[in-house]
Amino acid sequence: MALLGAVGEVLSGLGPRLKPVFLVGPTGCGKTAAALAVAQRLPVEVISVDSALIYRGLDIGSAKPTAAEQQAVPHHLIDILDPLQSYSAAQFVADAQRLVSEVQARGRLPLLVGGTMLYVKALRDGISDMPPSSPAVRAQVDREAAALGWPALHAELQRVDPPTAARLHPTDSQRIQRAVEVYRLSGRPLSAWHAEAAKSPGVDWPLISLETEDRAWLHARLNARFDAMLDAGFLGEVRQLRARGDLHLDLPAMRCVGYRQAWEALDEADPPDLPRMRERAQAATRQLAKRQITWLRSMPDRTAVEAQAPDAPQRVLSLIQTLV
Repeated sequence: MALLGAVGEVLSGLGPRLKPVFLVGPTGCGKTAAALAVAQRLPVEVISVDSALIYRGLDIGSAKPTAAEQQAVPHHLIDILDPLQSYSAAQFVADAQRLVSEVQARGRLPLLVGGTMLYVKALRDGISDMPPSSPAVRAQVDREAAALGWPALHAELQRVDPPTAARLHPTDSQRIQRAVEVYRLSGRPLSAWHAEAAKSPGVDWPLISLETEDRAWLHARLNARFDAMLDAGFLGEVRQLRARGDLHLDLPAMRCVGYRQAWEALDEADPPDLPRMRERAQAATRQLAKRQITWLRSMPDRTAVEAQAPDAPQRVLSLIQTLV
């Protein structure tokens, strides 16, 4: 009742705007279902915090909320870019801050939902004024990676920027590429840029995290979800993307987990070796979840909810009612 009363105050112009809330967690832990359950009880608009959902045409493999789900609850930062385009953490921060203000002005609760922890960190901690991307330098990095492999570029990063290298997997091509690019452009490591005074102020919005210590439970969910994606036509979706003729694996959109492995499998054969592709995609998804969990553990102020609890959505709802 307190939240509904606050909404009334906002609408009448007499009270403060509703405080935004993060709802985050590793992939496959039930964030979308929890957000939709919350939206059944509270005046919510969802702001996506997901680097795959921004792309049009990446629907099945990104577990994008369905058209019916998006119609039931207003969603933002979904389907805003063509897969040819790129999107940075700085762009996300600017878009998210704008959308939060717009949602608050409508007297509704901004619920930031997703698992792209780089976006979460950039918004919470602020983001430094980074050197702009250089197509020439990026192309050179890509050529070296094609010849030597991304682990070799990761080794270079270990020499020039140990803190950044320590948090990146040796095959995390997108982030290794950007870190090497920044160093070559500026002569300074990415970690030094991050340590400087932030260009954008950070935020202290409450952060709720759906988590589990039972990795077997999470892995089983991830495996079942990928099988469901295959049944829903995921390979056909990737074939459609390939048929455009202008997309390739160096694009951030095509590096998204699942899409990359399917693209590579179709490069090898069509129809692909399905068991091998499935194994690669599921392994990559598990690695993503592990990285997300590592990010979360670096955020001690989060409020964790057991993801596998039958009443997890209700627990999230109760927390939000006490936090905003």
